[in-house]
Amino acid sequence: MDQLVIAGRPFDSRLLVGTGKFSSNQDMVAAMEQSGSEIVTVALRRVDIDNPDDSILSHIDTDRYLLLPNTSGARDAEEAVRLARLARAAGCLPWIKLEVTPDPYYLLPDPIETFKAAQTLVKEGFIVLPYMPADPVLAKRLEEIGTATVMPLGAPIGTNRGIRTRDLIAIIIEQANIPVIVDAGLGAPSHAAEAMEMGADAVLVNTALADTPNPGAMAQAFRKGVEAGREAYLAGLGSQRDKAEASSPLTGFLRNEQ
Repeated sequence: MDQLVIAGRPFDSRLLVGTGKFSSNQDMVAAMEQSGSEIVTVALRRVDIDNPDDSILSHIDTDRYLLLPNTSGARDAEEAVRLARLARAAGCLPWIKLEVTPDPYYLLPDPIETFKAAQTLVKEGFIVLPYMPADPVLAKRLEEIGTATVMPLGAPIGTNRGIRTRDLIAIIIEQANIPVIVDAGLGAPSHAAEAMEMGADAVLVNTALADTPNPGAMAQAFRKGVEAGREAYLAGLGSQRDKAEASSPLTGFLRNEQ
């Protein structure tokens, strides 16, 4: 089976889902179930990680899903590290989705503070999945210090605009020796399929599922998009050409007889 492997742990699904913005916990659960995902992200600022009866945490079956706390809302490395330590102290596994976004308007990740936080967390034994700009140089630097993945953005968080950083993500994929997970901005199953066709190892989706009348059905559509894109990548896409090329020979009965 073609599995996603992160830090030595195999996963059958290549679709990660977030838990923010859903109109109800029932919609959130439906999206998780229909997505087939095995990794679910939760913003540490939105939950009481010490309370198993928290309205969000109580709806996540941790025997079924890997709970991936994220440091969403952290404005610098110090704050992100503090949030990660709190999650581990509360009994979470040492997996962390690292997010450092000081910009309140576009929520773009800070490359310098992200790198600083990643250095500290890796040294402390965390399995770090950093959300980052689509910067091939930064991606290599994060890989070199020991992050488990890199997670370049396709477009700003929550915009549903698709892969606007395609050329840079292609370079990151080409150079990476760790999984590349396209995160943020994917708004349609076709966007997820596009990322997987490029060779991304996985995608993370939240707003596109929550911002729809039927999150469960949309999650199932994304699941199919991810699977189709991965299958196409493994099969090998045909090359692009500048000129038309007939798929049938222009000879025989099509030839003008003299």
